[in-house]
Amino acid sequence: MSQFEYKVVPAPTKGLKAKGIKTAQDRFAHALEQTMNQMGTDGWEYQRTDTLPCEQRSGLTGKTTTFQHMLVFRRTIDSDASVLPVVAPIATTMTSEPEVVAPSVAQRTSETLVSTDAPAAVADLNQSEAAPRKEPQVAAE
Repeated sequence: MSQFEYKVVPAPTKGLKAKGIKTAQDRFAHALEQTMNQMGTDGWEYQRTDTLPCEQRSGLTGKTTTFQHMLVFRRTIDSDASVLPVVAPIATTMTSEPEVVAPSVAQRTSETLVSTDAPAAVADLNQSEAAPRKEPQVAAE
């Protein structure tokens, strides 16, 4: 069984100027032709034109009903494309705690150059990151 995807676009309300087109009816027909040809090149097939009521605000508290002219297009959906995997959005959480900053590259390089045993240098580095840093104390005057 074929499945369809529909697209509804507003019908043009003004005609388009073009060379050799003089009357308002011809300009309007040209605008409609351009819209339909553009949709056709995108793979959409024209179905019908509908006129639907649309309630709009008028003034501060009033409402009026206007009628909108819509062009309805459709195209078939591939059976493979209709079964798309659902991808969950990536959850991001914000914490109020500040991030722990790793030692700078210069600190890591100097520790690595001094040590001849690489695993020991990594262990020393990990211990220095885990140990709380002491703030220098200012002598009271």
